[in-house]
Amino acid sequence: DRLEIPLIDVLIEIEATGIRLDTAFLQRLSGPMQEQLAEMESEIHRLAGRSFNIDSPRQLAQVLFEELKLPVQKKTGVTGAASTDRETLERLAVLGYELPRRLIEYREISKLKGTYVDALPKLVNPGTGRVHTSFNQTVAATGRLSSSEPNLQNIPTRTDTGKQIRQAFIPEDGWVLVTADYSQIELRLLAHFCGDETLRRAFEEDRDVHTAVAAQIFQVPEDQVTPNQRRLAKTVNFGVLYGMSAYGLAVRLGISREEAGRFINDYFARYPKVLEYQQNLLAKCRQTGYVATILGRRRRFEPSAIRPHTTYRDRTQAEREAINMEIQGSAADLLKQAMLQVHRRLKSEKLRARML
Repeated sequence: DRLEIPLIDVLIEIEATGIRLDTAFLQRLSGPMQEQLAEMESEIHRLAGRSFNIDSPRQLAQVLFEELKLPVQKKTGVTGAASTDRETLERLAVLGYELPRRLIEYREISKLKGTYVDALPKLVNPGTGRVHTSFNQTVAATGRLSSSEPNLQNIPTRTDTGKQIRQAFIPEDGWVLVTADYSQIELRLLAHFCGDETLRRAFEEDRDVHTAVAAQIFQVPEDQVTPNQRRLAKTVNFGVLYGMSAYGLAVRLGISREEAGRFINDYFARYPKVLEYQQNLLAKCRQTGYVATILGRRRRFEPSAIRPHTTYRDRTQAEREAINMEIQGSAADLLKQAMLQVHRRLKSEKLRARML
């Protein structure tokens, strides 16, 4: 009554308003991307030693595992054939193979071109000249909003191509786009829930939390933390939040599993209250059968799926999801509350502004 139902009006308005798209800009992007894909295809064929259909999993598996004799990482459930999914290619790339790395890049560009650069202009409403997405309140298990037809929440922010596509979203003439976001909301929630003094102090003193964590892990003063050390610490910070395994961290950072395991162990040695918090949350979930967010949204888990006394390393998918739920679900609660309050202020103060 106080959060989800009032939010419906806000979402209806956002969907109806839509967002303006620079279709000419996207059309200009399409040609160079096609050329880039053609160059990548030639390079992939050169590394493979012959031409083949890159988009065919069967032909790709034949090249990777039968002809080049790369180690099979996993099999598909239905046919038992060697998998060529993203996780498989990432594993092979970490092992130092060049072809899988190039295939990941090719798929990324190909997907962005097909899903956004070529598809978005066709989705512009002729009456409004804008794209109108749908926001879903009951899709993501954590309570986060999801976006569909088209999904405007999944355009990458870190890649150059993703950044270029984002430039295609433009304001109406005479208006400006203003972006606002919570700073490190999930890490702030972690500091709130676990009560770790060092983490809390970093936020209270408005220090860069990734630099603060890097200084702790690498045992150097904050002003001597290198950009690479900060990047490692940032990945470990979020990895711990999402229950990422040492293997997952190794893939993300392009380092060995042993090294990644050492980073995680060092993190928990420096922040023991984070591990304690996670263990307490799992114990409570096992007892009650659910995890609740800061506003009381519940996600149920079979108590048998949450085992007693697990170490960080051997947690199952359900245990990782339970840990992630309280933090990510609470962040969703707070963001929805903020949307409601912003919406109400814009209305009551009759401001010439609207939420997109």
